[in-house]
Amino acid sequence: MKAPAGGAGGTSVSRKVAAVVLALGGAIALGGIALQRHEPINALWIITAAVCIYLLGYRFYAAWIATRVLLVDPSRATPAERLNNGRDFLPTHRAIVFGHHFAAIAGPGPLVGPTLAAQFGYLPGTLWILIGAVLGGCVQDMTILFLSTRRDGRSLGQMARDELGPFGGFAALIGTLLILVVLSAVLGLVIVNAMKHSPWATSTVAATIPVAILVGLYLRLWRPGRVLEGSIIGVSLVLLAVVAGGWIDHQPQLRNAFDYGALAIAAAIVIYAWVAAILPVWLLLAPRDYLSTFLKLGTVALLAVAIVLTHPQLKMPALTQFIDGSGPLFGGTLFPFVFITIACGAISGFHALVASGTTPKLISNEADVRLVGYGSMALESFVAIMAMIAATLLDPGVYFAINSGAGVVGATPEMATHTISGWGFPVSVQQMQSLAQAMGEHTLFARTGGAPSLAVGMASIFGSSFGRGLAALWYHFAIMFEVVFILTTLDAGTRVGRFMLQDLLGQLWAPLGRTSWYPSVLFASTLLVAAWGYFLYVGVIDPNGGVNILWPLFGIANQMLAAIALSVATGILVKSGRARYAFVTLAPLAWLAIVTTSAAWQKIVSPDAHVGFLAAAGELAAKFAAGALSAERAAVAPQLIFNQRLDAALTVLFTAILWFVILDMARVCVRRLRGLPLRSSSEAPYRQSQLPGAALAEQ
Repeated sequence: MKAPAGGAGGTSVSRKVAAVVLALGGAIALGGIALQRHEPINALWIITAAVCIYLLGYRFYAAWIATRVLLVDPSRATPAERLNNGRDFLPTHRAIVFGHHFAAIAGPGPLVGPTLAAQFGYLPGTLWILIGAVLGGCVQDMTILFLSTRRDGRSLGQMARDELGPFGGFAALIGTLLILVVLSAVLGLVIVNAMKHSPWATSTVAATIPVAILVGLYLRLWRPGRVLEGSIIGVSLVLLAVVAGGWIDHQPQLRNAFDYGALAIAAAIVIYAWVAAILPVWLLLAPRDYLSTFLKLGTVALLAVAIVLTHPQLKMPALTQFIDGSGPLFGGTLFPFVFITIACGAISGFHALVASGTTPKLISNEADVRLVGYGSMALESFVAIMAMIAATLLDPGVYFAINSGAGVVGATPEMATHTISGWGFPVSVQQMQSLAQAMGEHTLFARTGGAPSLAVGMASIFGSSFGRGLAALWYHFAIMFEVVFILTTLDAGTRVGRFMLQDLLGQLWAPLGRTSWYPSVLFASTLLVAAWGYFLYVGVIDPNGGVNILWPLFGIANQMLAAIALSVATGILVKSGRARYAFVTLAPLAWLAIVTTSAAWQKIVSPDAHVGFLAAAGELAAKFAAGALSAERAAVAPQLIFNQRLDAALTVLFTAILWFVILDMARVCVRRLRGLPLRSSSEAPYRQSQLPGAALAEQ
């Protein structure tokens, strides 16, 4: 029955009024952020702008893309229903799919990227996070998820091969796999730097693994479908693990049992990722991601409430002197490196791997792609906004003392504080010692990677609102939050990489391409974790913390992967007769192509050792030959020199693959517009869904 005209009209008017209010609120707040330069800005301006912009994007732009560009059909059976095998393909409740997808995509980027980019000031990163997500990142995630769902959950590389052709597809598959190796290594490195010699953090994170398995068994075998019960049990146990970690930290014998160095933590991470990649998705991956989503969403919501209650002033200036490329955290000028550094907070190629990996094999209705794809990325971008606020409300001197490596500012606290104070950001040894003691740590100097400084910022916000005497608890809660945030991306990424590697190996021997054949599962998983484990090892032994070596490569690779994903999406849209809508993916693709190519060029040819991979390798090699290095640095210098040169070679390869895929996509589009023959679409034929309520699903 149709609603009365008056009621429908009233609803329409109220929606228009709400849209106008959101638009005005967002515009005023965004203007306040951009124009307020000469006095401290209140964090509420940023929160208001973010909420308004995300809601507008989801309500209007995402809805328009779903209905007009993608032609979402809720009555159509998804691969989770048609290919259900109880292991990789499994129709799953939309809340759990959202939780899994958000947990899998929300890795280090939205936490670490904005924190590192804060060395330029709060303004550039904030603007890019807001604009880039709504027009680029959210669009990519939703589009790739939809296209993969229509194609039996095929990976990004498979879709490129099927839709563009064997050459472009092979290039995309190889490039995607290599990029995933780099991304996984950086994920592991951030975890290592956050957890090393921190028994509280290590014991807490370790406890989340058996909790996830318990919830998986509870929902699969003991109480199927009792999602609320499983959620309450799991979340309660995870929160109990945080408190128990504090108790363990104060017990000498137990504390030593969880006190590990960087290499030991790295080895544990590699083993965990390998196990997570081979176990059934319902046993560890899905419940862990689902539980971590409660933690993530709850923490972000709590952080937002605390910011509203305390409305703190940002202490970092809008722009710093480091926009010239002389930054201590990483080298490079504002353009293009603020876009490269922010990474996942605005747009992330890694998301395309999840959106064409595990998630399309779980989604039970096409109507959910808007919530899962666009909504998850908008939420992740909001996490990035929270990270930017938490980083920039710290005293700048404290921020740089935590994030700058010993090789940059000096090996002793006295040297570090003297160097940083000389930049115009005063900080003292006593100030840092008092802060470390309040946070329950021995030291916070040179805790590179962004995670520790973000945890300090979060602890200060929570402490201001919910009890300053609990700073150590809040700090380690934040560390656990960050590590779980990242670890779920690492295990999902490893599983997605396993699918891709199996597809590639299947070209050599068909049985290796069977994703559920256990010999292939074990072999592919071992190869993959060994590859990214090597890069993780090199980052761990780097005296500067590894971030200045791996994070720029991570950022470039991640954004190039996003460009590859948008190229595939653009090609499919044009092939499908929707060329007039191709601007939706073509516009962000063009921007990413410019940004990534510019960054890659600088990282390869720059003569500044602070920026260029080859220049850094050359400078280190000269010092090593002259005997000018300390014994510690000389011991690892040959491997660091090799890795800098390897990074340069990978950057060249990634750039070549990107432009090969773009040109192949352009070739397909030109042939389609000219009416010339093309490869047939790999879209699965329509089949009516038999799941309850499919035809009535919300658009």
